[in-house]
Amino acid sequence: MKKLSAAALCLALLFTRAQAPAPPPKVLVFFSLNVENDHMLFATQALRFLAEQADRKNFRVEATTDWNDLNEQKLSQYQMVVWLNDFPSKPEQRAAFEKFMENGGAWLGCHVSAYTDKNFKWTWFRNFIGAGVFGINNWPPLPAKLNVDDPSSPITKGLPTSFMSPTNEWYSWRPSPRLAPDIHVLLTMDKSNYPLGIKSMITDKDGDVPVVWTNTKYRMIYMNMGHGDKVFASPIQNRLFENEVLWLLHKN
Repeated sequence: MKKLSAAALCLALLFTRAQAPAPPPKVLVFFSLNVENDHMLFATQALRFLAEQADRKNFRVEATTDWNDLNEQKLSQYQMVVWLNDFPSKPEQRAAFEKFMENGGAWLGCHVSAYTDKNFKWTWFRNFIGAGVFGINNWPPLPAKLNVDDPSSPITKGLPTSFMSPTNEWYSWRPSPRLAPDIHVLLTMDKSNYPLGIKSMITDKDGDVPVVWTNTKYRMIYMNMGHGDKVFASPIQNRLFENEVLWLLHKN
C-alpha cells in the first residue's frame, strides 16, 4: 500500500506541474537618454504604454539604458526586445542581437532605431530591415494619412483601411524597403500627403514610403513612428501598437 500511495503521489505531482501555467513572456526595452528631446519624449510615453499593456495582457516589461545588456546571457531571459530611440553601436552588442533573432527572438524597432545611411556598416541589420539608405525626413513633424496594405494580418486587425496618424517626423528610404525580397509592408504613407513638410519634404519623387513592415524571415516589426509626444494620441494607432506587441509575443 505504501508503494501504491507513493506512486499515486508522484502522479499527482506530475499532473499538478503539467497544469501549472507557463510564466508570462518577458520584454526587454532599450532606450537612450542622450538623444533628441523629441525622441526622449516618445520613449517616455512608449514605456508607459508598454507597462499598461503588460498589466492588461499578462507579460512583463523591463527597461534599460545600458546597451551592454544586449548580450547573449541577458537576452536568454527574454522573448522580445524593443529599441525605442537608438540602436547598438558595439560589435559584440550587434552580434548578440543577431544570434537572438536567428534563434527565434522577437524585435520591435521604432523610428530612429532603423536609421541607416551610406556610412552604416552593419550589413546584417540592413538586410534585416530590408532598407537601402535613409532618403529624407519631412520637417516640421506633421500628421499623415496612412493606408493599410494588408488588412488580413493580425498586426492590422481592427484598423480601418486608412487613418490619420498623429504628428511624427517621417522617414523614407532609397530604395523602398518594399523592393527587398523578404519584406512584407503593412502600412504605407498615402500619396495625398505629398508634399509633406516645409523645410525638408517628402514629395512625389520619393514615391513609395512604407511606414510599418516585417521581415518574413524573422519575428520582427519596424515602425516609422517615434518622434515627439503626440504618437500615442490616436486610439486607432494605439490599437496597431497593441497588435504589434501581441503578435510578437505569439498572443494573437
